[in-house]
Amino acid sequence: MAAKKKRTPNVQNDSWVVIAADSVIDTQKHDSDPAFVRLRNPSTDAASLYMLGGGDVQLYEVKAFEEDFHSWFVGQTVQRDGRLLFVTPMDPLYLILPYLIKSGKEEKFQPVDQVVMDEEFPACSRLLSCTHSLASMHHIAEEKDVGSLKFHRYSQEKTMDWLKKKVERIVIALKKRNISVGEGVKSTTYVTVKSESDSHEEDYLRYAHGLISEYISEDLSKALLKHLQLPELTSPKETEPPSKKRKLSDSPVKAGEDYTKFNSADFARKPPKKMTAAQKSLAKVDKTGMKPMSSFFSPKIKAEKK
Repeated sequence: MAAKKKRTPNVQNDSWVVIAADSVIDTQKHDSDPAFVRLRNPSTDAASLYMLGGGDVQLYEVKAFEEDFHSWFVGQTVQRDGRLLFVTPMDPLYLILPYLIKSGKEEKFQPVDQVVMDEEFPACSRLLSCTHSLASMHHIAEEKDVGSLKFHRYSQEKTMDWLKKKVERIVIALKKRNISVGEGVKSTTYVTVKSESDSHEEDYLRYAHGLISEYISEDLSKALLKHLQLPELTSPKETEPPSKKRKLSDSPVKAGEDYTKFNSADFARKPPKKMTAAQKSLAKVDKTGMKPMSSFFSPKIKAEKK
């Protein structure tokens, strides 16, 4: 009687496919290596995955392109997690802002290291190590020097001005790249196109406001809309930023998986793992004439006619 074939257990992946700049994984200029961290998402208030560069000098957001039934061929193995992760720089003030707003209810100046604290997300204190974090606090808070110490208090007025400048910079970038927004956009993927007529300034402001709203709370988003002197539209679907309508998902990566266990030495070149007895036996086999597994999935190249 033939033995019943056992199902392969669901083994957790030990790697992902990530698109990132070389500077993200540069471990030579800093004392510590890049690391995945779980931090509180400023928009959803839930846990999301982020990355801190070497020495905690730069914060990066991690987003994913995800579709059903996708896998990756990595070397001679198949990675079941078919997501494509994107690591891009992010202003740490977005993540610091919610803590300042919460402490601002007390209406008193406090040391920022006593404000940016979270028992659920202890890594949030590392945000203060990012380059220009402390130097940029004046954009969202009032400052007071007492001797050699500096104290901060949340400022709604300064925050609105800071966010407005962010919106204006996005508008300038959109126009510079001839990216059309508003009702005149016909491309479903929102690629760079030249519109027959210039989009209205309000369309650009609403588009930019929608992008910024992905990094701030709903209350702050509404306050910014008012600060930009833009009336609320009755149909939320029409005002939803195009990035939320794309088939390509760029939503924050939920920190449900323990990516942090791949920190530290994983960004450096690892020595090869020890081979099992079965792998050693396979290594002794004469592979002459044998094709690698990936060759069966590669497109066939037609021979040129002579």
